[in-house]
Amino acid sequence: MNSTSAVDLQRFSGPRAPRVGVVGAGGLGIHHVRILRDLCGDRFVGFVDENPARAAQVAEQHGVAALPSLEALLDQADAVSIVVPTTAHHAVTSAALRKGRHVFVEKPFTVTLDEADELLALAHAAGVVLQVGHVERFNRAVRAAMPYVDGPRFIESDRLAPFNPRGSDVAVVLDLMIHDLDLVHTLVGTRVVDVQAMGIPVLTPQVDIANARLTFANGAVANITASRVSRERLRKLRIFQRSGYLSLDLAAGTGEFFRLRGDFDPRLLARAPRALEEFVERVELTAPDGEPLGLELAQFIGAIMGQNPVAVTGEEGREALEAALRIVSAIDQAHATMSEHAHPDGTPRA
Repeated sequence: MNSTSAVDLQRFSGPRAPRVGVVGAGGLGIHHVRILRDLCGDRFVGFVDENPARAAQVAEQHGVAALPSLEALLDQADAVSIVVPTTAHHAVTSAALRKGRHVFVEKPFTVTLDEADELLALAHAAGVVLQVGHVERFNRAVRAAMPYVDGPRFIESDRLAPFNPRGSDVAVVLDLMIHDLDLVHTLVGTRVVDVQAMGIPVLTPQVDIANARLTFANGAVANITASRVSRERLRKLRIFQRSGYLSLDLAAGTGEFFRLRGDFDPRLLARAPRALEEFVERVELTAPDGEPLGLELAQFIGAIMGQNPVAVTGEEGREALEAALRIVSAIDQAHATMSEHAHPDGTPRA
């Protein structure tokens, strides 16, 4: 595939296309408004935001309707994209599902597993599409790498970012690391059986830097680091498997695959030093360009219309949430253990 080409997003129009709206027009929600307006045309009914000044600004900037309440939006829309703080996901999503509306809800799915289970039951009873927003699956580097992924044995992920108040109401595990938890689960394809983790708060009462080591049922291991107090942005994923090594730069949307040359005899390595190029082939990973959020939301509308599967099901969103909560619990346990072995002034006991 040509890396300079772009994905041609389908536009959804006509009476069969769902009427769509957005709940929440903050820093991320405004992009949902923009993209869904472009994808759906006159089938985009508008958005709702609890901040009247913000709502008026977005409405004027994008030429769309700001509706007065969630109830008014649900009365007009067949499907909604929910982009509100995580603590409000359950309340807003359950209101939409009880009205029989299709729902796209940003990650993390909910705050607790009980909330997630209730939403899954509501969606099943209503017979509607429920998709969770794990946008990194649509990253160009990930899309380019997927044809080469073949039984990963070890995955290393680093996601570092400067501090941003958005998302800081939850631990960095639920704010940033959950992207990578969904990715590694998708790549490995089996359940997590063991979690080891450590993290610390720096700028907020929540954990701001965390590292987790996950072991999967098939023996694969993932080492994941996330920080929201970094001076620089970094989003890299390295995948090791028997067929080679994939290195992905998620920020740039690029990647490389290094594999043994098919015509190389490995016995030659025992005889004398060899240049890496003699026995390793480098494959540039390419995929059509495309705004990941646009691809994700187009997949949601397509799923409603029966044109494609749901990209990230509610069940998959729950799996990522469960892994994240296990990591948070492991960090809490590690802190408790450290406290038990420390003097009152915090210094370690001998």
